[in-house]
Amino acid sequence: VPAPLSATQVLLALLLIGALVLLVFGQTASFEFLEWDDPGYVRDNPKVRAGLSLSSFAWALTSLDMVNWHPLTWWSYLLDLRLFGPNPGAMHLVNVALHGINSSLLCLLLLRWGIRPALALLAGAIFAVHPLHVESVAWIAERKDLLSAFFLLALLLVWDRYVRHGQRHHYWSAVLLAALGLMAKAMLVTLPLLLLLLDGWPYA
Repeated sequence: VPAPLSATQVLLALLLIGALVLLVFGQTASFEFLEWDDPGYVRDNPKVRAGLSLSSFAWALTSLDMVNWHPLTWWSYLLDLRLFGPNPGAMHLVNVALHGINSSLLCLLLLRWGIRPALALLAGAIFAVHPLHVESVAWIAERKDLLSAFFLLALLLVWDRYVRHGQRHHYWSAVLLAALGLMAKAMLVTLPLLLLLLDGWPYA
């Protein structure tokens, strides 16, 4: 059984993953809005361009714009506009930061599941730079993928503590994270099936 990593070693591993994400996707800071969906989500959407306010916050809770109900995704755009104005480069960098965080969370989750440190780091690095993530990271309209992945990975880390220790506050934290993930993208409706699969591994 490999020795557990020290906090310093874990931090260095996560910094390495973050550097890989920045190296590959940092170039998106110079990208403009795409003509496919970005206008409807941000560039030409008057509600979003107004920035975060009480009225826009409430609008996001009931909006079905772009044929989706994902208020948390709308809130992230509204916050971007409030902080940065209509700056596509800044919004791309928010996507890059989210992807870096997600890649690091995956590495931490694999370590919690008992994967050897070298393999966990390799998996996190592959996840960080894999071409399948280009669309989600480099396309502002796909922010919902990154947000839902963040809440899913955070949920799985909390769920791991619940399974191992059985504390109810971990259970309810997982429920809250699931709700937030669903408010980012409806894909998380598959979560119950995923949790059932985890009963086979690593929690068998």
